[in-house]
Amino acid sequence: MPADPPGGAGPADRAKAQSRGGGRAVLAALGANLGIAATKFLAFAITGSASMLAESVHSLADCGNQVLLLVGRRRSQRAETEQHQFGFGTERYFYGFIVAVVLFTVGALFSVYEGVHRIAHPERVDSPVVAFAVLGVAIVLESFSLRTAIAASNPTRGQHGLGHFIRHAKAPELPTVLLEDMAALAGLVFALTGVALSAITHRGEWDGAGSLAIGCLLGVVAVILAIEMKSLLIGESASAEVERAIVTALEDGPEVQRIIHLRTLHLGPDALLVAAKIAIRGEATGGSIASGIDAAERRIRAAVPIAKTIYLEPDLYREAGADEDDPAVRAVLRDPDE
Repeated sequence: MPADPPGGAGPADRAKAQSRGGGRAVLAALGANLGIAATKFLAFAITGSASMLAESVHSLADCGNQVLLLVGRRRSQRAETEQHQFGFGTERYFYGFIVAVVLFTVGALFSVYEGVHRIAHPERVDSPVVAFAVLGVAIVLESFSLRTAIAASNPTRGQHGLGHFIRHAKAPELPTVLLEDMAALAGLVFALTGVALSAITHRGEWDGAGSLAIGCLLGVVAVILAIEMKSLLIGESASAEVERAIVTALEDGPEVQRIIHLRTLHLGPDALLVAAKIAIRGEATGGSIASGIDAAERRIRAAVPIAKTIYLEPDLYREAGADEDDPAVRAVLRDPDE
């Protein structure tokens, strides 16, 4: 397998970094949100602001979501059983999906309801200075949490932007924390704007509008997160980079003439199933085929350590039977420069 570029990490190293960084980012976000939720509820009790109440519920929902992510990580580490012979790695994706449901039902729907109610029945915001002070502190704490999540994602995402990372990450924790933190900062700006306009104009409708904007924002984030988690739950293949590493490892041996097709499936962020049909020489004996497959499996695991389960099927290559429209065949024929 070709060496990784100087100063760069290989696909396996990035997968491990993503998993480790996800745990740290979740803990940092949980600590920040516990403090933020307490100060927001206190500010709501003093000011009666709908935007502050929406933000308080938002932070409380975020705390619950981070606990769910930690529970998912812990439960995914259970040993395989006869009923679950591939392990419980996908449980992390299940809990990630539950986070999206909680964010939508507890965060978005409540904030929209409170916003509509306050627009229809406006109330004066008391002591707006308290709200401004709490929102300022919350912005600082949320910025710290977001900075931690971005730093944890850097080793994995490389030169790609955050949007690309969120769409293609195989571990649910970092994308979830990134989305929640970015939504939290935007929500704080909405709350700050709503309280400020309410205090300046003496019209409580602006406070309700801030809560409504927060609810719509959380709804959008929840839908994005649900779509990403659904894709992982259904089953995603390895990234193009990881599949190229597998192809290179397989072809880096005399016993494999070529790869006929390749299929991969994430059994969890840290576990990959690899199934490939490999072309062998027609004169190969049973013993040489078996030893060749063993050697090929060792090369794959050396190149991609998360390849926990490998199935290699020997066959004779028939060019007429190759279907280039088959995704499993395209995975082998993919241009290395793509």
